[in-house]
Amino acid sequence: MQWEIALNILEIWRYPVKTLAGEKLSRVCLGPLGLEGDRLVHVEDASGRVMTSRSHPRFLGHQGTYDSQGVIRVGGQLWESPEIAAMVVDIAGPGARLVRDEGPERFDVLPLLIATDGAIAAFSYDARRLRPNLIIGGVDGMAESEWPGARLHIGPVVIGVQKRRLRCIMTSYDPDTLVQDKEITRSIYRRFEGQLALDCFVIEGGEIAVGDAVQLVRESA
Repeated sequence: MQWEIALNILEIWRYPVKTLAGEKLSRVCLGPLGLEGDRLVHVEDASGRVMTSRSHPRFLGHQGTYDSQGVIRVGGQLWESPEIAAMVVDIAGPGARLVRDEGPERFDVLPLLIATDGAIAAFSYDARRLRPNLIIGGVDGMAESEWPGARLHIGPVVIGVQKRRLRCIMTSYDPDTLVQDKEITRSIYRRFEGQLALDCFVIEGGEIAVGDAVQLVRESA
């Protein structure tokens, strides 16, 4: 059953380096592991444990991007450069380093996180705190809470919605100033049962772009 709601893609975000700020795109290809090039590099400590901005929020002050040659850069520098290696150690301590990983285990939950404009409006803070890959527009309030189990069709692309995302302390950090306000995270638990945005997976891949129409489809009982 198709729900007759006029939806579209408002924003696309990719995070070439996990836990760093991401880049806003106009179009992208989706594959089995979500957005092409998403979270291909992450931070590890000397023992190989993955490190994130949950424990080292200063990483949020650095941005990962792809250049015109498809090479990952951090703040304009090659991600493998000595300058970036020194930055990682300065933030996370001796032995910390950036590591490339193309496997599915590089994602905390599922490869794709989708937020909706209605939920963002109800949240009333910068959507970047939620670190979505896609923002879907045209959604009434918290209607996204009814989406788990449904599918999103964007042209030939089909995305499955699995569940709502349980949020962590990273939502408490301002994406520009890095100032922490723990009350923001507490409010997510108080007002939204701790859950905002949707954990999703790709069923059929392809290219999507900002402005593309989105169809919300639920299988008939």
